[in-house]
This record gives sequence, C-alpha cells and structure tokens, in this order.
Amino acid sequence: MKQQGYLLGIISNGLGHFQARAIDGLGIRDYFDVILISEVEQVRKPQPEIFWRATNRLGVIVQDSIFIGDHPEADIIGAKNAGMMAIWKQSPHWMEAKEADAVINELNEIPSILQVKSRTH
Repeated sequence: MKQQGYLLGIISNGLGHFQARAIDGLGIRDYFDVILISEVEQVRKPQPEIFWRATNRLGVIVQDSIFIGDHPEADIIGAKNAGMMAIWKQSPHWMEAKEADAVINELNEIPSILQVKSRTH
C-alpha cells in the first residue's frame, strides 16, 4: 500500500514504551508515516480527537481516510464518529461490528476494498 502512494498510520491505545517496543520488535515502524499512542497523546480511541490528530499529521482530510481495526467500539465506532470510513478486521474476541463499512478476515483484502471505494468517489 505504501508503494501505491498511500499514507499509513497507527493509532494504538496503550502505554507508550510498550507499544513502541512492540512496533519496533515487529520491524514495521518504517512502513508508517505517523504513529499515535494513546498514553503519549493523552487521548484514547474511541475519542474522535486521536483520529483527527492522525489525519492532521498526515495532512489528509478525515473524510478521505480509512481506519482498519479489530475492536468494534474503540476502532470502528471511534473512526466512524471521527468521520472516517471504517473497516473491521474480524477478531475471534468480538461477534460483529455492525457500524463497519466493510469487513475483512485478512489484511490482504484491503486493496480490493480500496479499489471499490476509489471507483465510487
């Protein structure tokens, strides 16, 4: 997605040092243009403010942004309340996310959803 010109970010609820260590341990930091961690930002998902901060730092319009998450309330309702499209990455911990604009099982399904979205806008 990065190679296709998409700007990518992470918004994570959690402790700053723990989340940063996890991101570094996965070796994914360089894939993202912004990373917001709730402890550092002093605001948590599902509060719209943390989503707005991410889009502001990316320099994009919130309505043109898509958030992908696995928590029905923190991720999906939070993103929707902020004005974003929300894609729910199904999780065995939650039954469903009714408010989601799309549902995926695997991250490799995202490009096909983005193609449909670009054709409708």
